[in-house]
Amino acid sequence: MKLSHAFKIYPKAIAWSMILSSCLIMEGYGTAVVGSYISYPPFRDKFGILAPNGEHQIPASWQNGIAGATNVGEIIGLQIAGVLCERWGYRYTLLSALVGVTAFIFFPFFANTLTVFLVGELFQGMAWGVFQTMTVAYAAEVCPVPLRHYLTTYVNLCWIIGQFISSGVLVGLVDRQDEWGYKIPFSLQWVWPIPIGIGTYLAPESPWWCVRHNRKEQAEASLKRLARNSGFSQRDADAAMALMIYTDEMEKQVSEGTTYWDCFKGVDLRRTEIVCFIWLAQTMSGTAIGGLSSYFYQQAGISNEDSFKLGWGQNGLNFVGTVATWFILNKVGRKTLVFWGMIVMFILLLITGFMGIHNPPSTAEAWTAGTMVILLSATANFSIGPVVYTIVSEIPSTRLRAKSIIIARNAYNAINIAFVNIVSYRQLSPVEWNWGPKAAFFWAGTNIIFTIWIFFRLPETKGRTYAELDILFENKVPARKFASTKVETLIQGTEVAQKEQVNHIISNTESRTVEG
Repeated sequence: MKLSHAFKIYPKAIAWSMILSSCLIMEGYGTAVVGSYISYPPFRDKFGILAPNGEHQIPASWQNGIAGATNVGEIIGLQIAGVLCERWGYRYTLLSALVGVTAFIFFPFFANTLTVFLVGELFQGMAWGVFQTMTVAYAAEVCPVPLRHYLTTYVNLCWIIGQFISSGVLVGLVDRQDEWGYKIPFSLQWVWPIPIGIGTYLAPESPWWCVRHNRKEQAEASLKRLARNSGFSQRDADAAMALMIYTDEMEKQVSEGTTYWDCFKGVDLRRTEIVCFIWLAQTMSGTAIGGLSSYFYQQAGISNEDSFKLGWGQNGLNFVGTVATWFILNKVGRKTLVFWGMIVMFILLLITGFMGIHNPPSTAEAWTAGTMVILLSATANFSIGPVVYTIVSEIPSTRLRAKSIIIARNAYNAINIAFVNIVSYRQLSPVEWNWGPKAAFFWAGTNIIFTIWIFFRLPETKGRTYAELDILFENKVPARKFASTKVETLIQGTEVAQKEQVNHIISNTESRTVEG
């Protein structure tokens, strides 16, 4: 299917996916607000301690604890999502998380101690964990192959939109010294759940989820709701249903189970390795500095007001970078864009580190380091930032997609809790290690390790159907040959041939059941 034809036939699928993905605007906004509060004057004055430089600072132990509580909450939320989506489907699982996050916002809003604030972030993280899995899986399952990378990378764009809004709010309130300087940003989170909840309730369920749960009539109804009536005939619906049933039955033959343990068996072990390591590569690539950019700018010697303005501009560039991937990703491929993005980030990290050799850095060095961090963040959001969502949605088998994404995201959260948060906050805190821009040298080292893994282990999935990917993994095709290997699948045949293959698979399955 050509891209122009896909846009013409599936505008409804695009719209529904964008509505559900907007849950991550909430998460992007919330996590950005919390991440910025360690450098936000009203919050520091309320909850911080006096540092040697004469300013109030949030202790690194509390910074790490709050970030860790958020990650722990996300891990719990991801596990809850895995259970609920099997029973309720993607829509109702998201609705339950929207109801929960509406209540959980009260904790940080009314917090008068860091302990209450931490508990609030734990509970909000649970809802955010649900959003992280369900939105990516839904986007991957409601669109044809030509639209897949647009809707999966849009998930990352929703994060950036939330971060951009939060940066604008914080810049507008940075001079306010009372408690409303940090309470107003939290209260704005109550704007999102109701409109997103209404859209989620009205959306069709994923047809792939319906097929996996033997709800073929509902799957066909969902397909018709995702496409335009004038361009999607009953014959098209029958062909799409045949393809989904074929893929589902083929995966059953390869791997009967759909449990978490099945993600670590046979060919699925390799697929799980890829989705886990590519998400680890994202957080270990140096993006930790970009995520704490306002704090980094301040420790590099830039004023509070300018640091938040730089953060706002950074998010604007991130938006542009993610949109740019839409126009280049299908031309250069997933692996190529991620690999060279990591190389550029490595170079930018080295330059940033050299700007911190002098202690304290000069004004020129501080602004050069700040500029490098902006470019670092923009590069990440042109490459590994959005592309990771496409990769983790394409690599798993359709029957294990949600669980594979949950495992991968939990690996991401676990490394943040056990390593990234502990190290990054202490590297920048003036009351801890106080490395300043030199912290970039450390992340350049972790970046190059995962760049090597990407070169040898990440396969190219551009333009492949889920059935083709199943065959490539089943035949243990090396990562470097994924792009060049020719695969004959039913997608190249007629609808009659598709139905014959499906009926043959189903009849063989029924025969084995009777004999057993």
